[in-house]
Amino acid sequence: MDGAAGAEGAEGGERRVTIAEIAREAGVSEATVSKVLNGREEISPATRTRVRELLERRGYRRRGVRRADRAGLIDLVISELNSPWATEVLRGAEREARRHAAAVVVTVADGDPGDGTWLDRVAERRSDGVLLVLSPLRPAAARRLTALGTPFVLVDPVGGFDPAVTTVGATNWSGGLAATEHLIGLGHRRIGVVTGPPDLVCSQQRLDGYRAALGRAGIPVDPALVRYGDFHAEGGAAQAAALLDLDRPPTAVFAGSDLQASGVYAEAHRRGLRIPDALSVVGFDDVALCAWVSPRLTTVRQPLAEMARIAVRTVLAPAGEGPEGPPRIELATSLVVRDSTAPPPG
Repeated sequence: MDGAAGAEGAEGGERRVTIAEIAREAGVSEATVSKVLNGREEISPATRTRVRELLERRGYRRRGVRRADRAGLIDLVISELNSPWATEVLRGAEREARRHAAAVVVTVADGDPGDGTWLDRVAERRSDGVLLVLSPLRPAAARRLTALGTPFVLVDPVGGFDPAVTTVGATNWSGGLAATEHLIGLGHRRIGVVTGPPDLVCSQQRLDGYRAALGRAGIPVDPALVRYGDFHAEGGAAQAAALLDLDRPPTAVFAGSDLQASGVYAEAHRRGLRIPDALSVVGFDDVALCAWVSPRLTTVRQPLAEMARIAVRTVLAPAGEGPEGPPRIELATSLVVRDSTAPPPG
């Protein structure tokens, strides 16, 4: 049952409406009112509407929703933690939360990242805000977070953009354009691309940037040079093998993530191809491994830690001090040139 039941007494001597009163007037149980407050889906639409209208008309206020009653907790829901990408996001979120005297609680949404079981834990903790990282947000989850009064932000959203949801991302198209233009400027004309899964918006945007760069240079897009990976090293290696097996293999590869680029490195090494003498490689993200692989990886810097910091600041912003309406924030990407790119052989 909602912890606000029986919440009597308010600031200035005003008396708060209780869940019990709402339940009696609506003709339902207190548990039903609590479920409506917590955004549970098992309540019939008619009952949910009736209870919500009563809550609004009677001016019910639940404890823990007002920013003055902060719990000092930020929930970060992420699809995986075993990658340098996730480490950067977590680092940025934790540092910013600490500045606000808050702690970060991490939930790894294994399997289906849209699974709403994490919502139960958010409701129990009365978190001050939720960062959803690479998690497609289902409408039911958005409705429940809204009912809980919990601010939430999608970080690096992978699906389409819902104008009602606040997002913090990066300029993926510009990053793909910059990476490909760099390779074209070195003289490459056979440029392969290993982007991420085709159903992800960020994958498509990076691929569109690649295509735009080729178009500007008057280079036709060869479908054989376009491959879809999984943003992991294994996918990068598999797709690099497919590219290098072509009758006319590429002289350069733009990988849609640094992990995929590491897979391209592995496949090139397996074939005895030196980077960048025989094959140039560009990644995307600029995680720590870029400076430690050999040769050091040229990549597109995505400000992952800064994205997480902005997301934390957004969910903790005092009511009325944030931008009007849910913002869509995009941070600039930039090309970091290191040692993995050179003019094509011959």
